[in-house]
Amino acid sequence: MERYIQEFSQSAISLLRNLPKVEIAKAMNILQAAYERDGRIYVVGNGGSLALATHWVADFNKTVFSHNLDGYQHRFQAIRLPTTEEELTAWANDVGYEMVFAGPLRNYIQDSDVLIAISSSGNSENIIRAVELARSQKVPVIGISGFDGGRLNPLSDAKVLIPTMQGDYELVEGVHAIVLHIFTKYFKDYFDNAFLLGKSQVHLPSGARLNSADHIHVPQ
Repeated sequence: MERYIQEFSQSAISLLRNLPKVEIAKAMNILQAAYERDGRIYVVGNGGSLALATHWVADFNKTVFSHNLDGYQHRFQAIRLPTTEEELTAWANDVGYEMVFAGPLRNYIQDSDVLIAISSSGNSENIIRAVELARSQKVPVIGISGFDGGRLNPLSDAKVLIPTMQGDYELVEGVHAIVLHIFTKYFKDYFDNAFLLGKSQVHLPSGARLNSADHIHVPQ
């Protein structure tokens, strides 16, 4: 049993040592740009990925600003889709499960927004439908995938792929959780530092743009 634990741990450590740092930085720049233009961040996922999406939305809407909740009127706007179980089942039952994300997303999406799509396989049809809708509206997509990236990876602007053998959901979902916590911790530290400098409103650097990693330090 101890050997099993050791082997699993080593696999996880290897994935963490080889995180796609440039793509993660690109994702954070996309999120920064959305903040600057007051855009919304929609997050979708199935099963364990839906749990990750829900957890991250809570962190990004609250934890990022937790040390000065009264000081920031301008905050991130992260929304998990669908927003209710009733909406999810209505789309699934009346239209089809492949539309449970794209259907609600069509109601809200604007060109200032961002879509985060989380899928271990990268092949879930309902995820791909939402991504295709976002792309048709020129909305940037952060794709967080595993295995070989599936269809999601090449469709994404930021390609956060955790490469594993097919079916290694436990490893992929675990590392996905860490990537999402990197997003949260980076922005939490950023706004904490801004607060310490006495800035009640933060204007992110002009270098924080969709295809730039200037503001995010990426170790080589």
